[in-house]
Order: sequence, then structure tokens, then C-alpha cells
Amino acid sequence: MSDLAERIGGLFAQGADTDRRSARDAFFELRGLLNDGKVRAAEPDVAAASGWRVNTWVKQGILFGFRFGTTVDMSADHGKWPFYDKDTMILKKPGVSAGVRIVPGGSTIREGAYVATSVVCMPPMYVNIGAFVDEGSLVDSHALVGSCAQVGRRVHLSAGAMLGGVLEPVGALPVIVEDEALIGGNCGVYEGTIVGRRAVLAAGVVLTGSVTVYDLPRQTTYRRQGAAPLRIPENAVVVPGARASGDAFAREHGLSLYTPVIVKYRDEKTDAATALEEALR
Repeated sequence: MSDLAERIGGLFAQGADTDRRSARDAFFELRGLLNDGKVRAAEPDVAAASGWRVNTWVKQGILFGFRFGTTVDMSADHGKWPFYDKDTMILKKPGVSAGVRIVPGGSTIREGAYVATSVVCMPPMYVNIGAFVDEGSLVDSHALVGSCAQVGRRVHLSAGAMLGGVLEPVGALPVIVEDEALIGGNCGVYEGTIVGRRAVLAAGVVLTGSVTVYDLPRQTTYRRQGAAPLRIPENAVVVPGARASGDAFAREHGLSLYTPVIVKYRDEKTDAATALEEALR
């Protein structure tokens, strides 16, 4: 693994002079490791302030797949579904033995994404290269797991939920959703935000690097601070909220600004409402 990391780092440093064949070879080797979950774009690290460490060389290697791939015809069903993409970005075919349910209806997983056993994929949904989806999670209809996004065990990504990933810049932390979190319908999690274990985002919550999250029970706020990402605390229940604007024109017209609000922390009632239904698995 260290040899591949050194090779990718050295090739990436060459910039425009990078040898195409060497870069493609390194990419294909990396893609296989990502596919099997043997390497990750980011991984838990108790020594890191955020609890996570970025593996920059992995993201560099993924970029080789885009930079040195050749656009080819990938049309399906004898050309009835026309698709044209890089020859490095083929579709993943886990097979029945992988224990992943991909329900018919237009879902796509790129090769180089790790999808663990007992994951359920409802159509149509999309998992991009470099993403990691751990055991027992549910990716619901129209949900997106962006490039390099990290999803823990028994996470529920509800219909229309968007995880933005973060492939570039290579040193930036991708979006991370920790174990047993629930991401409600039409939520958006972007710009390296970390959603803590067992947190709940109610439908419509949007988290970015520029929002401030107001914590009512603890009387505090959370936001991105320099390189430190926005982190939603464990067990937090977050809903869409609003705050008054300080601008005179806004006050005159009764305008307010969107802001996420933590209204409580998980209790037995929340657990009952958010439990994954085992019968569906």
C-alpha cells in the first residue's frame, strides 16, 4: 500500500509531465483496492481533531482516472440507453454473492466505490467513485453518495438526500456520515461536513461550510473554523430553521435567513421513529 501511495504521489507531483500509462496503471490498481474497501479516501483517526484523516494520495489517484481516461461509448441495451464516459469509470457489478441489493429501476454504482454487504439501494440512486458505504445502510430513491463520501453502518439516506463528497481539493476532508445517522428526505450535506453518529437531519436540512448551526439544548453554535470542518454532534436532531437578518432592508420587509437548528438530542421516541425496518432487508 505504501508503495502505491508513493507512486501516485510522485506521479501527481509531475503535473503536466505525468506519464499517461504509469498514471493509468496506478489508477487501476487503486480502483481495485477502493472497490474492495481495502483503502479509503478518508478513515477514522482518533489522533485527528475531527476524528477523521484524509488520504490525499487516494484522491490524487482517483483524479488520474478522470484526467487520463478516454471517453468511450458505454451505451446500454443495444444502444437504446446512450452513455458516453471515461473508459476508467466503468460501472460496478457486485454480483449476488456480495450481498448488496440493487433494486431494479436505474441505479448506478461506479467501480471504485465500496458498498458493503447488506446495503440496500433503491432506484434510482447513484454512488460515485471513492465513496464508502458500510454494512446495513439504505440508499433511498434519488439519493446521491458523492465521490469520496464516507457513509457508516446502518445509515439511512432518505429519498432525495445529497452527499456532496469532495474530491477536490485533494487535501480537503470529504463529506462523512457516521454510524446509524439518519439523513432525511431532500437533505444536502456538502463541503466536508461531518454528521456525527446517530444524528438525525430532518427533511430539508442543508449543511455547508458557510452555515452556522444553532444548538438550542446546549446554548451554543457550530460552524466550520478554518480547516476544521462543520461537525454535527452525536445524537443531535437537526431541523430547518430561520434567523432574523440584521440588515435594515430585511428588517423592514420581515425577511429572515435559513439556518439549521438542533432542537434536541435523541431519545426513545426518536429511536422508534427512525429505526430501520428489518423486514425490508
